[in-house]
Amino acid sequence: MQREKLKCKNLHEYMRSLSPSILDKLYNHPATCLAVFRELPALAQSYVMRLLFLDQPLPQAAVTFWVKKDNQRDHDECMNILMGLRLWHSQQLPGGLQGLVLNPIFKENLRIALLGGGKPWADDTSQLGPDKHARDIPSLDKYAMERWEVGRCALGLIAHFSLAQYGEQRLTFAPTFPPLFHSEASEAPCITSAGFQFLLLDTSSQLWYFMLQYLQTAESRNMDLVEILSFVFQLSFSTLGKDYSVEGMSDSLLTFLQHLREFGLVFQRKRKSRRFYPTRLAINLASGVSGSSVDVHRQGFIVVETNYRIYAYTDSELQLALIALFSEMLYRFPNMVVAQLSRESVQQSIANGITAEQIIHFLRTRAHSVMMKEVSH
Repeated sequence: MQREKLKCKNLHEYMRSLSPSILDKLYNHPATCLAVFRELPALAQSYVMRLLFLDQPLPQAAVTFWVKKDNQRDHDECMNILMGLRLWHSQQLPGGLQGLVLNPIFKENLRIALLGGGKPWADDTSQLGPDKHARDIPSLDKYAMERWEVGRCALGLIAHFSLAQYGEQRLTFAPTFPPLFHSEASEAPCITSAGFQFLLLDTSSQLWYFMLQYLQTAESRNMDLVEILSFVFQLSFSTLGKDYSVEGMSDSLLTFLQHLREFGLVFQRKRKSRRFYPTRLAINLASGVSGSSVDVHRQGFIVVETNYRIYAYTDSELQLALIALFSEMLYRFPNMVVAQLSRESVQQSIANGITAEQIIHFLRTRAHSVMMKEVSH
């Protein structure tokens, strides 16, 4: 099996890969501008704020005096980010000097986002009356976890592995995500090296990777990339537990909403419901892989002993399948599995593209609270 490094761009890397025309269209939405500003380094945020209320270009030479010489590397990095995102434009000043000006579209809409104004991004649900089937935050978190783990949606990854065939690493249905799977004509689909790496990522990284792949194929499916991405940013500023109306959404956006529903990013009681609830997964999505973890449903459930034996206190088919990627399954009980890390199981996982660091990260981020207490002592 061919080894490959799973690449997952963060928000700014993705934005910088877009064409200038698409970026300028995105900056027409205040939520997009605020989301981009929120993810900037602190120094770059300071630069933006210094220019936000200036109507005249600033001499480029003046910017160099904003930082000390020992911070020149940080300054250069911020300049590259701001230029790459088309937030700063070069403009020639009288006398031939080079000046800097904030992108006027970005500046106008960031002002609206910070100071107020503009129109609300979602229609008021008061006209719909109170929701008889309203969801509270714990139920939304539970729903998001269940959808993300077992929903058979476009990504084709969150299907359970056959627990009787741990060693074969086969999926139970045909793949729909070529980078993570390959298949011979006469064989069942087989997970690739990138697929192994994907399954060991935390939820926030998995979500962002999926979203990047989705966005790359949006235009080929006659969907408006700017509209979809703007909606993602709008969701990141929604209130957890609050319902929002679907009135005024285009057909393309309604289709996208259904895809988000399948993944657990939004709750909608029925496909034709006129309201929806963003879940914590959607609210944290725009932070990408650089953001905080959104594994809100996942408490530590793994205990690892010094003899390399693993005790996993979970009944999740997906989590058990992940553990089986790098260990030998010994016993299974209704709410616990016992596995063993062996030389052979680890060598097999490495051959499939999983690194030792990824295995350790998986075990550490899912460690039971008892283990965390032992570490602290």
